[in-house]
Amino acid sequence: MSKKKAKKPTGTTIVLNKKARFDYELSDRYEAGIVLMGWEVKSLREGKVNIVDTHVHFKNGEAWLLNALITPLNTVSTHFVIEPNRPRKLLLHDKEIVKLQQAVEQKDYTCVVTAMYWKGHLVKCEIALAKGKKMHDKRETEKQRDWNREKQRLFQKQT
Repeated sequence: MSKKKAKKPTGTTIVLNKKARFDYELSDRYEAGIVLMGWEVKSLREGKVNIVDTHVHFKNGEAWLLNALITPLNTVSTHFVIEPNRPRKLLLHDKEIVKLQQAVEQKDYTCVVTAMYWKGHLVKCEIALAKGKKMHDKRETEKQRDWNREKQRLFQKQT
């Protein structure tokens, strides 16, 4: 029985959250738009973003992105009052918000950001429902990753 592969983000990747894959067991993935200001888009084009400790919070039927650090460019920071860590609204369908909110509240999931990428001229965010891993699960993941690397080396030597 094979596992169902998750869809990879389409478009040019801005940033990936590798720590989320290590710390959490990810299940359902969703694509969400982000409400951004002009200076934030310019900073994203330069790759000045950090989403390591980013998570999604639900309030009044809306999804908010918290702890996403978008560092302002020097040329823009003189024109605006800038908050690099401000909460940013996520654009999701109402049904998706309800599903995510129920999973977070009832099933003890956490909603984390796994990637940010360009889709055309729009910035999209891949969010996933996640359950925390125990320490022995993390070690098992590392062993599996090392074994997969070793298998690749062995197959390359044979051919």
